[in-house]
Amino acid sequence: MDLVQAGIQKQQIAKLLNIHNATVTNLLSTRKRILVIGDTHCGHVAGLTPQKWHNRVPYKFLQQAEEKWDWFNNEVKSLKPDICFILGDIIDGKNRRTGGSELITQTWQGQLEIAAEIIETIGANTNIAVFGTPYHVGDDDDFENFLTRILPNQHLKIGGHEFPKVHNIQFDLKHKIGSSTIPHGRFTPLAKSKLWNQVWKDIDGQPKADVIIRGHTHYFDYCGDNTFLAIICPALQGWGSKYGIRQCEGIINTGILWFDIYDGTNLSNLFWRWNIPVLESHKIEVMQL
Repeated sequence: MDLVQAGIQKQQIAKLLNIHNATVTNLLSTRKRILVIGDTHCGHVAGLTPQKWHNRVPYKFLQQAEEKWDWFNNEVKSLKPDICFILGDIIDGKNRRTGGSELITQTWQGQLEIAAEIIETIGANTNIAVFGTPYHVGDDDDFENFLTRILPNQHLKIGGHEFPKVHNIQFDLKHKIGSSTIPHGRFTPLAKSKLWNQVWKDIDGQPKADVIIRGHTHYFDYCGDNTFLAIICPALQGWGSKYGIRQCEGIINTGILWFDIYDGTNLSNLFWRWNIPVLESHKIEVMQL
């Protein structure tokens, strides 16, 4: 797979490895591309918002909405994922802390319509989602469940803690993870997730995870060794929320992850990438006095 990832043509690969072209072709046909997204916060002014909803976005956030959607739409059209993992907080909810003042639509139906359009834009054959935090996605009802009604023809599974396996790679997906206010402390919750997975494995409660992915914190980080990889997925909610500006200080990241997994892929040759764009709308304007 290293040769494939290096961009070498399959005829050259066959020659280098002294195998038939058909063998290389058969292996390449097993590729499954996985897109990982999280924290879209649909309905929020800084959430991921498809173009047809931009007329509801306040002018202050319009450049970000347009720039982020253009980037995201181009990325998923280029990647053409087979599978999509959705790491929670698909919708923003009632936005009670600010009295709903940061919403472009206050109904869960409207927010789920935005989320459904995003999933349809991605176009994956299989979508695996995990529930977000109750504050955003429903204290009494799991509103994300209704996506299966809005998208009846799209394979969509939603759960609290999911363990999809793609070829030989075992994933462990969940939304919430602890965060840290110090840069070097951000690895600790990931390492803790790995340790808990091992404890669960010891009592046959969970499979041993090769790749652990979490959302929730709105920043990107990862750690691992030859036995595991643990990642916090960047968010697709952008910058500028009242809570973020007034109460938080650490760096947040807007972006996506993706994996290419073939028959025979293991941790030693796992191919994965992140894309965290530098958006013009995220550049701070200096106040010159």
